[in-house]
Amino acid sequence: MSKPITITIPHELGRAEARRRIDEGFGRFSQQFGGAMGALDKSWEGDKLRFSLQAMGQEVSGFVDVAETSVRLEVLLPNLLAMIAGKLKGRLQKEGQVLLEKK
Repeated sequence: MSKPITITIPHELGRAEARRRIDEGFGRFSQQFGGAMGALDKSWEGDKLRFSLQAMGQEVSGFVDVAETSVRLEVLLPNLLAMIAGKLKGRLQKEGQVLLEKK
């Protein structure tokens, strides 16, 4: 059974800057883990980024919904990866906050 991870991260960047940083963050993620995962497919629909990738032979998909003062991330993990959902949620929360902190 698939397991969704949902995270909401507040920010003070405004919608456009948050969206720019998320787009760059996905680019870095793809470069860092390129060998360990399949191709990352992503597409923007307005202010919602939909994505999917292959990891450990499993498909991971989800979306990032960018609002003016927050970002909502939802990741759908397949059965095999659902076992590490708690650990993954903590890491995504931490990385997201760093990515969206005002500098």
